[in-house]
Amino acid sequence: MFSLSELAPLNQHQNRSKLLKPWWEVFMDYLVVLMLMTSVLACTEQLSRDRVVCIPLDSTTNTSDHSHSKSASVGLSPSSQPQIHHAHKIGPNLHSAPRGRRTHLVYQQYIYISQVCYHEALPLSSRFFPYMALLQSLVLVASGSFWLHFPHTSSRIEQFLSILAKCCESPWTSQALSHAARQESIQEMVEEGRRAQQPHHRTSTSPTVTHTRHSSIDSGTDSPLLKRIDSAFVISLDKSDGEQARALFERLRKFRSHCESSAVICKVYLAQTVFKLLIVTLIMSYTVPLLGSLSFNHTCHPEEWALVGYATFECIHVLSSLLRKLLAAYLTLLGLYGLLNFYTLTWILSSSLQQYSFHSLKELSSLRDFPDLKNDLAFLIHMLDQYDPLLVQRLFVFLSPVSESRLLEESLERRWGEEKLHAMISVDADGRSRLQLVALPRLPPALFTLSQLQVLKLELIADTRFTAHMTSMTSLRELHLYHCTATVDPSALAFLQERLEVLQLTFTQASEIPSWVLSLRGLHELHLSGRLASDGGVGRSWALGSLRQLRHLRVLVIRGMLQRIPGELCEVASNLVRLEIQNEGTRLLVLMGLKRMVYLTELHLQDCQLERLPSALLALTNLRVLDLQHNNLMTLEELLSLAHLRRLSCLRLAYNRVLVLPASVGVLRGLELLDLSNNQLQSIPPALFTLRRLRRLLLAGNLLEELPAEVKALQLLTELDLSGNRLERLPTELFNCCLELRTLNMSHNSLSFLPREIAALSQLCRLDLRSNNLEELPAELGCCSGLHGGGLLVENWLFLSLPPHVRDFLSRSYTPGGAHTEEHSRPESDSFPYFSPTQWSFSSALESQI
Repeated sequence: MFSLSELAPLNQHQNRSKLLKPWWEVFMDYLVVLMLMTSVLACTEQLSRDRVVCIPLDSTTNTSDHSHSKSASVGLSPSSQPQIHHAHKIGPNLHSAPRGRRTHLVYQQYIYISQVCYHEALPLSSRFFPYMALLQSLVLVASGSFWLHFPHTSSRIEQFLSILAKCCESPWTSQALSHAARQESIQEMVEEGRRAQQPHHRTSTSPTVTHTRHSSIDSGTDSPLLKRIDSAFVISLDKSDGEQARALFERLRKFRSHCESSAVICKVYLAQTVFKLLIVTLIMSYTVPLLGSLSFNHTCHPEEWALVGYATFECIHVLSSLLRKLLAAYLTLLGLYGLLNFYTLTWILSSSLQQYSFHSLKELSSLRDFPDLKNDLAFLIHMLDQYDPLLVQRLFVFLSPVSESRLLEESLERRWGEEKLHAMISVDADGRSRLQLVALPRLPPALFTLSQLQVLKLELIADTRFTAHMTSMTSLRELHLYHCTATVDPSALAFLQERLEVLQLTFTQASEIPSWVLSLRGLHELHLSGRLASDGGVGRSWALGSLRQLRHLRVLVIRGMLQRIPGELCEVASNLVRLEIQNEGTRLLVLMGLKRMVYLTELHLQDCQLERLPSALLALTNLRVLDLQHNNLMTLEELLSLAHLRRLSCLRLAYNRVLVLPASVGVLRGLELLDLSNNQLQSIPPALFTLRRLRRLLLAGNLLEELPAEVKALQLLTELDLSGNRLERLPTELFNCCLELRTLNMSHNSLSFLPREIAALSQLCRLDLRSNNLEELPAELGCCSGLHGGGLLVENWLFLSLPPHVRDFLSRSYTPGGAHTEEHSRPESDSFPYFSPTQWSFSSALESQI
């Protein structure tokens, strides 16, 4: 037995599937039901009352007596028990003699001959028509809804009906349609007002009428009254309804992509219609001739005539008249059924059921953006449109991009209001107000009201549209777009061209760079991060001369994979002062384009797999900063050719494979910073110490075993980084002559002692001695007043080797008169223990107990 709860889903599915049945399908269902009832009635009558009555026509023997003649008028059924019927008396005289044909058969012979003649005299149509009609009706019932239950179509149909039910129940549907109807009525009012004013314009020329004409024009769509009416209707949903509506948009979008990939439902429905039409044609072809074979009288010639004494019998079929009428009714219903199938087939072939365009719905003023559908989804919409066009409108509220945009705007206005955005604004290190928005469907409208915002960072926002309201962001100067497809309105573009100074773009392919970027004539800095290639990237995405509009571009940063310097960059060479290329390990082969950038002051070529210093550097006479980190430089023999770069003050060659620093480094007399960290240097040439202007020398991560005493010549040195080498001692000249030294990093070496001359470094504010072979620290560290407050980085146990008053001094908090800064009190790595002022109380207590 089935429970009601198990049968309820089946009933619901049947009720919902009616929505996809047009009027002819419903009519055919009723016709099939009538045909089924007709066949069942015929079967019932045939099983209960079907019989034949037979009498002999000739006689071969005279053995019958008078008693047998009384049973001649008895009618016997082949399936009924024998019954005795008395002859009715005819005429007014009840005692008159019987009249009629006298037979000589007994009752059992009548039973026998009736059974024989029923099977021999009656045609097959009279005996089996009801059963054939019943079977045919069942076949038509099964084939009538086959397309709804076929495995490859039923799943899509069920999903479509489920989505349709959700669309009809959603509050967003009613509100969106109401909004569309309201806008349509407003447009009709405007058109009626204009038509009403046209006769007055033609018949009157007075100043008063002229004034009326102008007022009627102003009362169009820009009328304040209509604006108030339109603004009074605001679509708003609560949070749960809004989330359900957004989920329904996404569900319908996925269902659409799934259904539009094939046309299975349409093909199955076409095959079902053709099959039903063939079945009807076949049934009509052999059933219509049978209508004439249903007669009332039949002549029977039984083969066993010797048993009854008669060779010919006259028989009547009792149900022949009823069966004839039922067969005529059945054929009539079947003919109508066939005509409807023919109409269905004509409709299928004459209509483009695999394409659907919303011409009628596009007449609504606010619902003109419906997409054209195809394949199975288009077919389902055609079927639904035949049932009820209003359901189509409710469904396509969730297919309209405008409707989805309104829903997103309403959701963004509710969740991302002006107060929340103000709370998210932070201040960066430069004191600028900054806001970052991540993974939003689109920009919240309240964003354009932030007039004080200076830096805007947008990340993973699919629909980034800058509207005319952006002109209210008068303080905006910097814009970051991380994987955002950005579009701008003309007024917003004019605003960006005038105000925007810094733009950072992060993308996957160069084709994703918006075309409007190259028209920002007021741009000062442009950062491009993504996959770029000289042949398939910048060269193809940027047309020749497209960079000419960037007349004020000063800084260009490219993080991509280039094989050559794009020639288009030379178009801004007269203004470009900084060029940075981070090539992500791709070898930069052609650098001749650098020769035209003679005004460059900073050049950064990182991770470009360079093996030698580029010869194009010779033309950059204004260069101040040269950064060639993370390359494959093994030799620096070309340093001599850089002698004429007299303005070069910063040279970064870290993370290369330099084995020997040539003596030609001494020609770079203007250097103030030299970074040779993480190379393979084993010694330092004396020529390095002729760079008297050098202030920062970074030699960490090499193979140095000794620091020459000539280091005393670098009297302006403020930072020396020798960490990660093999040094065992430091020359005393370093402490006696380099009195400007503020940062000294000697961690991860093999120092066994620290000279007492370190007391001369009164400006030293950061000293890193971690991971050495030191056993104690000199008390003269107390003379380095800048080390107090955490400037000394050393193991705790080694710090305890200092006298108590020195420890107390070094652990003292920062005072305004000291040289220590908060930045220097932070350790560089958490992997090594260091002493900080917060640990002093515990260390002092531990020492006192010892």
